[in-house]
Amino acid sequence: MERRKVCLLMALWAMLQLSSPGSGLRAPRRTTGGHRAGLTGQDANGVPLRRSKRGWMWNQFFLLEEYTGTDMQYVGKLHSDSDRGDGSTRYVLTGEGAGTLFKIDEKSGDIHATKRLDREEKAFYVLHAKAVNRFTNEALEGESEFIIKIHDINDNEPRFTRDPYMARVPEMADIGTSVIQVTATDADDATYGNSARVVYSILEGQPYFSVDPETGLIKTALPGMDREVKENYQVVIQAKDMAGQMGGLSGTTTVSITLSDVNDNPPRFTKTVYDFPVPESLELGSVIGVIRAMDADIGENAEMDYRIIGSDGPGTFEITANRSSQDGVIRLRKPLDFEKKRQYSLRVQVENVHINQRFLNMGPFRDEATVRISVEDVDEPPVFERPGYVMEVKEDAARNTILGSVSASDPDIKHSPVKYSIDRRTDMDRVFNIHAGNGSLFLLRELDREEKAWHNISVLATEFNNPRQISRVPVYIRVLDVNDNAPTFAANYETFVCENAKANQRIQTISATDPDEPVGGHRFFFALAQEAAGKANFSVRDNKDNTAWILTRRNSYNSLQKSVYHVPVVISDGEYPMQSSTNTLTVRVCTCDREGNMKLCNAEALAARAGLSTGALVAILLCVLILLMIVVLFAALRRQRKKEPLIISKEDVRDNVVSYNDEGGGEEDTQAFDIGTLRNPEAIEESKQRRDIVPETFYPPVRRPVLPPPCRDNNGDVRDFITQRLQENDSDPTAPPYDSLATYAYEGNGSVAESLSSLESATTEGDQDYNYLSEWGPRFKKLADMYGGEDSDRDS
Repeated sequence: MERRKVCLLMALWAMLQLSSPGSGLRAPRRTTGGHRAGLTGQDANGVPLRRSKRGWMWNQFFLLEEYTGTDMQYVGKLHSDSDRGDGSTRYVLTGEGAGTLFKIDEKSGDIHATKRLDREEKAFYVLHAKAVNRFTNEALEGESEFIIKIHDINDNEPRFTRDPYMARVPEMADIGTSVIQVTATDADDATYGNSARVVYSILEGQPYFSVDPETGLIKTALPGMDREVKENYQVVIQAKDMAGQMGGLSGTTTVSITLSDVNDNPPRFTKTVYDFPVPESLELGSVIGVIRAMDADIGENAEMDYRIIGSDGPGTFEITANRSSQDGVIRLRKPLDFEKKRQYSLRVQVENVHINQRFLNMGPFRDEATVRISVEDVDEPPVFERPGYVMEVKEDAARNTILGSVSASDPDIKHSPVKYSIDRRTDMDRVFNIHAGNGSLFLLRELDREEKAWHNISVLATEFNNPRQISRVPVYIRVLDVNDNAPTFAANYETFVCENAKANQRIQTISATDPDEPVGGHRFFFALAQEAAGKANFSVRDNKDNTAWILTRRNSYNSLQKSVYHVPVVISDGEYPMQSSTNTLTVRVCTCDREGNMKLCNAEALAARAGLSTGALVAILLCVLILLMIVVLFAALRRQRKKEPLIISKEDVRDNVVSYNDEGGGEEDTQAFDIGTLRNPEAIEESKQRRDIVPETFYPPVRRPVLPPPCRDNNGDVRDFITQRLQENDSDPTAPPYDSLATYAYEGNGSVAESLSSLESATTEGDQDYNYLSEWGPRFKKLADMYGGEDSDRDS
């Protein structure tokens, strides 16, 4: 079959070559080469017009794509009338693909294609040809342009623009509802034959869908497709070229079609009756129960609304829809009371939110159910008759006075007795108490309205049989005022009178204050005290408006005779029982100018006006004295710091040495101390002079006597040594006439090993024999091995 196909294609190509104009093996001939001029008219200036006639020319060659032969594919032949056949004519080919895709025989003018050509890559090539003299390279013919056009063959299958396709169509759609259009393209030449003519067909997906063979539009082919039965479909579409004829090439694609949901299913309750037990103590807003209705639809088509269409307890319950789960949630809106009502019955309806009018004939899109709620008894705390109590009591009420009573009862059927108490956190001072049996409140302490006008306490009611059941109620106690405070001056008045004052001259206006709060307001009365009325230098005038004036009773006052006057003023209130008090006003006598302005008062008056008492003056003097003492002490400390130290020389530096706490312990057990303790008095040169003074050559050196052998007493040894050194220094004529520091360092005697230190030692290491260390025992074995061995080695 394939071989037959190739033969047909070759025959078709041959027919096209013979029928195409200018595609013959030879170009149209003419008698001579070059051009022949012919008169064809004149131009606007009268110049004759000429046209050139070509010796050879052509339009285009045709070549089949995808050539499969072993030899180069022959394209055509170029020939010029100027070619005499003697080999002097050379044909030249230029343009697209010349020399690579297309080659020309320079002598014969034959053109061949060197490679397989693909029309889908390039459909035609534009080339230029000319004939030249091989020896002189002179053009025998003018350059001509021709086209090599690639003939298409059906070598490309149709390809879909997408694979796979995704589409959605509503469920229950009518027959012929458009789903999606698929498109396939063919790279072959659509203007030549049927190689690019595509026909669509459906391979998989019947009988649900169909496809238009010309347009590729997919449509529904079966009515009543239900998403709830089957939601997804896989449809395979084929696109075939050659108009679907035998031998055409084809391609396929998959179309995934999903049925989208429509609201074609009503909601239905899972049960017709729901029962929920609820305790009567349930708080408002709490969930009582959840009911559920099922809907086969999804998304917004499954959204439902719940409502109560009937209830024997209106307003007690409410139902809302949970949008995430589409459940109906029943909540409590009013308190429950088992003793009043023990059961409720509700009629609940569910309905779709979004109803499709197209499917109303499928039945009502709603459902109903019954909800029964049973109230369970709970042991409740006592309930007070009122939510709060307000009581009043006078501030002069005696102890154990009853203020009022509270009342509470057990709401349960058993009616347990109630016991009352006061929450002491609200009555920390224990001012009140309550009778545990009848709830009567009474006083434990006296009250003072001026100290606290309101008392807010909490009274507790507890079931006698179940102390854990407690309720509380606020009690507000108002303390009523009683006139138990006398009025006093409203301020601390301090006034003065001029020496040149006149009689009945006002020197001060006074007013009063009273912590009591009478209903009609305060009314104060002012008067001069009776004991001062006969010999008074001043008088008091009541202004009848809760104020009074202090007036002078004579023309002049003398500060030398008396500088201060005390005026007793009696202030009384108008309440029952009347309260009064005597308040003293201090009046200073001062020197004033003619306008009455104070110029000078005595020292006592000035001190008093400045607010400085005797105690304050004493305190100020003490502070000044303490400050002076601190300054003196600070100055003394600074002087003491400036004294020079005892030793200021930088050369007076004590050496640090080490002491051996254990004989033979070596350098492992040490502590620092003064080097003088290691000085051996027996190794000191007698002619060694002191280093703290300049040597004197005029005095002979002092000979130090040899010390007697030390005794067993260590303390006596040291004491004798120090005494001897003191005597030497005292009798030394070379000692300076000023105090100096002498160091007496003595190692002591009594060790059989004598001193282990080499400081100021009269002997050298080489003069010593350490063989005796081996006799000291195991503790000195290491030293004996170190030093005894070296001596023996050296001696040998």
